[in-house]
Amino acid sequence: MLYYFLYQFVFQQYGRNSESYFFKGLNVIQYVTFRTALAAITALLISLLLGNKVIKKLADLKFGQEIREEGPASHHEKRGTPTMGGVLIIGSVFISTILWARPDSLYLWIALGATTLFAIVGGIDDYIKIVKRRSLGLTGKQKLAGQLITAVAVWGVLYLWSNYPWNISIPFFKATAEVNGISYVGPIIYLVFTIFILLGSSNAVNLTDGLDGLASSVTFIAMSALTGLTYLASDGRWAEILDITHTPAAAELTVFCGAMVGASLGFLWYNSPPASVFMGDVGSLAIGGAIGTVAILTKQEFLLPFIGGVFILEALSVMLQVAVFKITKRGGRPGKRVFRMTPLHHHFEISGWKEPKIVFRFVIVAILFALLSLSTLKLR
Repeated sequence: MLYYFLYQFVFQQYGRNSESYFFKGLNVIQYVTFRTALAAITALLISLLLGNKVIKKLADLKFGQEIREEGPASHHEKRGTPTMGGVLIIGSVFISTILWARPDSLYLWIALGATTLFAIVGGIDDYIKIVKRRSLGLTGKQKLAGQLITAVAVWGVLYLWSNYPWNISIPFFKATAEVNGISYVGPIIYLVFTIFILLGSSNAVNLTDGLDGLASSVTFIAMSALTGLTYLASDGRWAEILDITHTPAAAELTVFCGAMVGASLGFLWYNSPPASVFMGDVGSLAIGGAIGTVAILTKQEFLLPFIGGVFILEALSVMLQVAVFKITKRGGRPGKRVFRMTPLHHHFEISGWKEPKIVFRFVIVAILFALLSLSTLKLR
């Protein structure tokens, strides 16, 4: 790890008492804000430099996107576009995080581990779609089982090997930020909460990944906001000023979030319309799992609807459509539809909006949600 080499070894061993500007400059490596910026830049550069090679390899392996027949007609021309490009995002995040983060952070390894497990579930799903030629991949129960195991694993590590605060921090109510205050629910109830958050966030990002550049651009915005919130939650001074739960163990998660910001921006270079590669479930489930895991570790769970508002709207549109359809289904007649097609971006697509227009407008909404999440910090 570059952090340990440059700071713990080079600076501490040889430069602590040196007047050299080189050694004095190395002292800045200890600051998490500086390393977060370096992680973002590193992940961005890795994505840009390796993008074409990864896309070519995926094409050589014939990992082409399968398109559902019931989807919008305009999507059929995308059949065969290389998919599983999420490996580029995950690889960039891992390399840059390992280079610039301190390795003694349990929370950091929980985030990396959860991201990996969600990526494995998504990778298996993609593999079945591509190799087995089953457009739906894993069955719903199989996918949920993999996500459930990952969620329980995250909770288990927190329960067995950390001093995790089992309170639920609710925006606008500063009393809930106290670790053993009125919002303390205990580890058992929090297990259910953890499962709900992780399954919800991973599936919400997965549902959003349906248009060129949509999921990656919204991820960039959401992770940028989450990077700032993670830093504030890990810093005692800011946590006290803003009345949020102080989680010092989450400091190195800021580096992880910064790496995700850079990686998603680099992937967007190739995923922007018309996309040269799709992230696939290996990317979308991993990103959603990462967002949910960081929110849990930093006690920002109730800010997720603001941080990832577009993801939530996409998921809610599907849930509402299914619920109304089943409720209104009578006597063999099909149920009523709220939208022309879900997730929500398909509704606008079928309504006549061009794909780039939908993406850009959703990005604007995502920015507004991100700003709203940051504004809640002083409304407590």
